[in-house]
Amino acid sequence: MRSLVVAIASGAVLFAAGCGENRPTAPAITNAAPAPAPKATVAAEAADTGLIVTGPIIVEHQVELTAQRDGVLAKIFFDAPARVKTGTILARMDDRQIAANLEAARAKSRSISADLKNWEAQAEVHKADYGRAQRQWDLGLISQEQLQHAQYSAESDQWDIKRITETLNTANDEERSLELELEKTKITAPFDGVIARRYVREGQSVNKGERLFWVTAEAPLMMRFTLPERYFGRVQPRQQFEITSSDLPGEKHAARVKEVSPVVDPSSGTFEVLVELTGDRGSLRPGMTANLRVENFR
Repeated sequence: MRSLVVAIASGAVLFAAGCGENRPTAPAITNAAPAPAPKATVAAEAADTGLIVTGPIIVEHQVELTAQRDGVLAKIFFDAPARVKTGTILARMDDRQIAANLEAARAKSRSISADLKNWEAQAEVHKADYGRAQRQWDLGLISQEQLQHAQYSAESDQWDIKRITETLNTANDEERSLELELEKTKITAPFDGVIARRYVREGQSVNKGERLFWVTAEAPLMMRFTLPERYFGRVQPRQQFEITSSDLPGEKHAARVKEVSPVVDPSSGTFEVLVELTGDRGSLRPGMTANLRVENFR
């Protein structure tokens, strides 16, 4: 009976060992996230192929004309958006007082000029008298005092001529100063362009430095922007770019690099680039916002 029990127990142990060797092994981690695919990173890097910069369209000549003297605006000849040429008179200030002062200064100059001619003629007379006195002195007909008197009279005239000449120069300078003041009463266009804005009206009293007109050129159109220093040396003069505007989706404009800053701004780590549009400007106007794409050049 004991032998039968031992045999049954040994068989149970062997059966359990056999089942343990055939049991499958469970994975160590069952909830770990899958590793990121390397192709996604490469695609993201490939998509980053350039830098889009945004900036305003500008022109070289654009200025706010200001009053150069105090006065009353007597007449306005042109208003926005008139196109004007260089030297065109846009408005005129009341110039009656300056014109009267200028006429008085011119009359004074003419008077001094006539006085100078009179002194020059008198000097010629005294010069002739001195020459005659020298001949008489050589013949012993006059005394030495009479000769010296004729000499000093001739020399005195020369100093008077110099004095009157300087007086005439001063009068001419005053005349030119008033002419410049008269010119300041005329507000003229400094270059060919268009009147973008008028700030004053006729009859208004203006002070020196007060804004009168905003005049801007219409061409050539340019765009100024900054780039990170990693692009330094990769943008060269005359390099071609393409300019677009979100407000003009159907237009694309070619632009050529005109200027590249020779240094990098240490405070921002950027440098400036100026491009100029070539060809037809289309619907682009100064002040509009435009976009330009710069490749990474990797």
